[in-house]
Amino acid sequence: MDLLKSVFIMITSLIAGIFADKSEIAQKPDGHTIAKQTLYDFKVKSLVGEKTVDLSKYKGKKVVILNVASKCGYTKQYADWEKFNKEHGDKVVVLGFPANNFGGQEPGTSEEIATFCSKTYGVSFPMFEKVSVVGDDQAPIYKWLTTKELNGWNDKAPTWNFCKYVVNEKGELTNFFASKILPTDPEFLTAVGI
Repeated sequence: MDLLKSVFIMITSLIAGIFADKSEIAQKPDGHTIAKQTLYDFKVKSLVGEKTVDLSKYKGKKVVILNVASKCGYTKQYADWEKFNKEHGDKVVVLGFPANNFGGQEPGTSEEIATFCSKTYGVSFPMFEKVSVVGDDQAPIYKWLTTKELNGWNDKAPTWNFCKYVVNEKGELTNFFASKILPTDPEFLTAVGI
């Protein structure tokens, strides 16, 4: 029964993702509800070494959270995000979360993912353990990012790989960008203050 449920969720996510607007943008409205949590309330495991990372270490910096995958049409964005990280990493921190929710496009182990990212794209921004970004087993950080009652305004969940969430220097969620949006797009650069 669990296998059938997992297959159903994967197929439903795949169909929804295929037809989703990959150019969608959302911004925190003025006069929003106060968030119950901030980014700083979360601890996550690193991709390699499984070290616990307290995300409060990013206080005072803007943060971009990406759900990534190695076998996706958007995988080439790793190069864009690495370039962005090298040019603006002192002001904006990029955090990658591998996820296998969309079309089974991140099937690898932590070691395989780390090797792929390093060898293929030279990824040096922080990467964390593979998580689920949608569904019943959604990781707590993605539950926060996608639940209006927790983050104060947003209910947009990733519809495919390489969706982006921008968090301000206070740990508050401020923007959502769908898969097609690149770090060079004007809307994104405005959101991160560059």
